[in-house]
Amino acid sequence: MENTVVVGFLGSLIAGLLTAVGALPVLLGKTPERAFRDLALGFAAGVMLAASFFSLIIPALDAAEVYYAGGAMPAAIICISILIGMGAIALLNERLPHEHFQQGREGPEGAALRRVWLFVFAIAIHNFPEGLAVGVGFGANGVSGGMPLAIGIGLQNMPEGLAVAIALMGEGYSKWRSWSIAALTGLIEPIGGLFGASVVSVSQVLLPWGLAFSAGAMLYVISHEIIPESHRCGHQQKATFGLAMGLVIMLFLDVWLGV
Repeated sequence: MENTVVVGFLGSLIAGLLTAVGALPVLLGKTPERAFRDLALGFAAGVMLAASFFSLIIPALDAAEVYYAGGAMPAAIICISILIGMGAIALLNERLPHEHFQQGREGPEGAALRRVWLFVFAIAIHNFPEGLAVGVGFGANGVSGGMPLAIGIGLQNMPEGLAVAIALMGEGYSKWRSWSIAALTGLIEPIGGLFGASVVSVSQVLLPWGLAFSAGAMLYVISHEIIPESHRCGHQQKATFGLAMGLVIMLFLDVWLGV
């Protein structure tokens, strides 16, 4: 059990650190065009969408059939858990003061908070369920269950890190400071990973709930944050292409590494 939790933590930590890797181009003075950024965000959405279903919801249904009675009960548990996961992130989105890159400030007024920390809160809302998903994957099925998620989430963290760093540079922050803040946002993920791996390792009965909760949290982020952001500037075709590529790559990784 302890080894599983440690591996879950390390897996989510590595995935989170790839946020810093993705932000490295800002240190080279290269700022990608908005079209490329939207394609990258679409890729991130595709990875998360595939992970939600193939790495979380389907295994959650299988686990629910093992630990709970047959009939409608397994499906009901998964549906409820997905809605709870979406509701939890929606509540955080509503209660925590934060700011979107284009929409402006949302949530309670936080006049004393500097604008950069509003961005950090927003990214924390995104990254926690991702780390949670990776941790639950490792806690549930060890390396075979967590590795595809860790790789997939790590891949989609790279364009997210780049988007954060570029947005901060646009607000007047230096290259190094923008990169540093983007890198720090990725460290939210191992916190979620440690929590997810610990919970499902303690009680396997909670496994279907944890998997589906993580999926619901990720689905909320996809629908409420990433897809609208990638479509805002008229690059829907590129964003949709990125989503398709992210989805099939994550599906491939899940089948290949999850065997």
